[in-house]
Amino acid sequence: MNDPLISVVMPIKDAELYLADALDSVNGQTYQNYEIIVVDDGGDDGGKTIALRYPRVRTVSQTGRGLANAWNTGIASARGPFIAMLDSDDLWTPTTLSKHVDRFKADPALECVVGRAKFFLQAGQSIPPGFKAALLEGDHVAYMAGASMIRRNVFHRVGTFEERWKIASDIEWFARIRRSGVNIWVIDDVLLHKRIHASNLSNVTAMTPVYREELLQLASESVLRQRSARSPDSGN
Repeated sequence: MNDPLISVVMPIKDAELYLADALDSVNGQTYQNYEIIVVDDGGDDGGKTIALRYPRVRTVSQTGRGLANAWNTGIASARGPFIAMLDSDDLWTPTTLSKHVDRFKADPALECVVGRAKFFLQAGQSIPPGFKAALLEGDHVAYMAGASMIRRNVFHRVGTFEERWKIASDIEWFARIRRSGVNIWVIDDVLLHKRIHASNLSNVTAMTPVYREELLQLASESVLRQRSARSPDSGN
């Protein structure tokens, strides 16, 4: 494997406040063989105009169908064998892509590489209600889209993001690939700086109850799955 094309998927909706920072962090990568697929959800701001200022960006449209559908739309449009995803308000370190690719080169059997994330509070803002302040301390292994790189064929094998979830689709997807035996490696380096602010989807007041309900539903489904696996009828 030489330097494979990395397809970077970035959904946007009313994203103009932090979008340039996110795109600059992609353009500043030491690894340079990438494309950026901006999935435009038809927001009312100038996000698409900002995105098109960047020469490697191509946009695809998706109107009002949610974050999971936006990721899936971007993945379906990808040209590269590897997928990386970045939220429009987050930042990569300059060596994020190169560290992912180096790990895949070292072990061609790997299917997903995960790094660590460091949360930071946007300057001038208070910690949003419901966000655990302790997460701002240190860094954390991050089974989340922005800290990962995934072989595109993994999505063909285990499926894409389930669109029934408004917020928690990535949590469900990473749990699913771990259950499915996908070969995952964790890099012990911070690859993602995750911005915390009042407009994060999980922190928007109207969406907070939805997020909590989805987490409870995920936990409930996990318990049912474990019970089913232990039942005599399961063959175990």
